[in-house]
Amino acid sequence: MNRLKIIKNRSDIGAGTRGSDLGVDALEIAAINRENDFFHRHPYVDVPTHNESIYDKVKNTFAKRIGFVAEQCERLADVTKMVLNQNHFPLVISGDHSSAIGTLAGIKQAYPDKTIAAIWIDAHADLHTPLSSPSGNVHGMPLAAALGLDNEAYAVNQVTPQTILSWNQIKNMGRSTPILLPQHLIYFGLRSTETAENKIISEKNIRVYPVHEVRHRSIETCLNEVLKQLDSVDLIYLSFDVDALDCDLVSKGTGTPVSMGFAPDEVQQIIQSFIDSKKLCCLEVCEINPLLDEKGNSMAETVFDILDNCLSAV
Repeated sequence: MNRLKIIKNRSDIGAGTRGSDLGVDALEIAAINRENDFFHRHPYVDVPTHNESIYDKVKNTFAKRIGFVAEQCERLADVTKMVLNQNHFPLVISGDHSSAIGTLAGIKQAYPDKTIAAIWIDAHADLHTPLSSPSGNVHGMPLAAALGLDNEAYAVNQVTPQTILSWNQIKNMGRSTPILLPQHLIYFGLRSTETAENKIISEKNIRVYPVHEVRHRSIETCLNEVLKQLDSVDLIYLSFDVDALDCDLVSKGTGTPVSMGFAPDEVQQIIQSFIDSKKLCCLEVCEINPLLDEKGNSMAETVFDILDNCLSAV
């Protein structure tokens, strides 16, 4: 793995709850309290944000602030591409999960001729579009964008032409569409989905490893299956939404906590396996919200320990 470079993307405008923009700072505080120089040891770049757009009135309920999210993801794509072209390994620390659109686009722009797979460690499928979204929060849409979906068959919203333009901008951000093929998307920890997402997963035959299956069949068995399935891909991107962790065990320091998730050591083992595969080109962590943490800074401390353990040799 190339030398690590941290990308700090303090944006939470794609979420329904404020506060995940503070996730970077919460992780840095966790490191300081651990007397760990992780954030001093590695170079970093800050991505400018559009967080001031939170003060603007939301103009629609089906794709909230999508224009600003598109601009933010373009910025993140540019930075991700730059870091990869510098032969660094990007650790992207983002606010909300809409950022993954930009990160994946940046990888695709840096490696247009490479086949990319995505490991999605998350309680949620993030397969909605402006047409199908029940909440209108763009952090529930990044994988639909990466797969080039519109979800017309599951439409529940009437969207504006401007929204369609912004959605097409997001889908095409990688300069080729789609960025991902369904067989190159793997979920770990999925347990909170809507009907439309379940139908898409079934129609596209997307592989899902729920927590109970990983424990019943063993992490090693499941990981070996995944690596075999992805044997033909060139690069792997791993996205870790912290709500994949069991909120009852760790904390509720995230915008959409879900019970019955992974223990920290299980997530660490999954991440480490893909680092060891030598195909991992980027790691992203998102949705740490210290404002919602009922246990102090427990979520950030837990996530920092996972990252530090996995990346200590980088």
